[in-house]
Amino acid sequence: MTEPTPQPNRFKLSQIPAFLIHPRQEVQRLAAEERSAWLVPMLVLTVMLLLRIAVSGHYQAQAAALGQTTLPADWQWWTTDMQNNYMQAMQATQGPVFVYIIPALTSLARLWLGWLILGGLLHLASTLLAGRGSMRSVLNLSAWALLPFALRDLLRVGYMLIVHHAIASPGLSGFGGVLFVTQVLASLDVFLLWFAILLVLGLRVTDNLPTRKAVLGVALVLLVVLLVQGGLGTLTATLSGMMITRPLF
Repeated sequence: MTEPTPQPNRFKLSQIPAFLIHPRQEVQRLAAEERSAWLVPMLVLTVMLLLRIAVSGHYQAQAAALGQTTLPADWQWWTTDMQNNYMQAMQATQGPVFVYIIPALTSLARLWLGWLILGGLLHLASTLLAGRGSMRSVLNLSAWALLPFALRDLLRVGYMLIVHHAIASPGLSGFGGVLFVTQVLASLDVFLLWFAILLVLGLRVTDNLPTRKAVLGVALVLLVVLLVQGGLGTLTATLSGMMITRPLF
């Protein structure tokens, strides 16, 4: 009687630090995968995201209970109507639904939909640049390349636990003077650069692209993502007088 072939373990958490420390070797492993391998990194990203929202929501609720409201970085650039709308909205949205549930649901939607959109854009850019990878391989690469943002969430949680308040100005948003620019700068940090480097390394291997084409493809995709994200954030702030927005990554 033939014994059944054991199935590979898809939940090898040891691969997470291995990918961040030795990306070249792990990208080679991903390229050799003949199945979807995105579940582990996406679950890690989901857990870190929910942890960050829980800690941030706790300190936001605590600050609201004490009458302390953290103002956005570019508050001085807002119109009087936007400032009044923001303060009214802050007073009306202090319950658990607005502090925890809605941010969690919207952030999870951005994470998972953002991953799919990112994978589609990367696959399109790679195909136009004569890449030979599959949609499955690009989705695998995109999920694993997002892992630096899980580390960023973990560091943000640690920072909030130390200083006992939520983060008001993520990324480089504190340097923005114009609403649209501030929205774009909120996503710019060293983790985005790390993410871009991992994508370039991955496309070179999985799609057989030369370095210049891989850099061009990743740069174009990230530029589109940042511009769309900045535009949506500006539209949201203009229509509602609020800037409680979260980056795609």
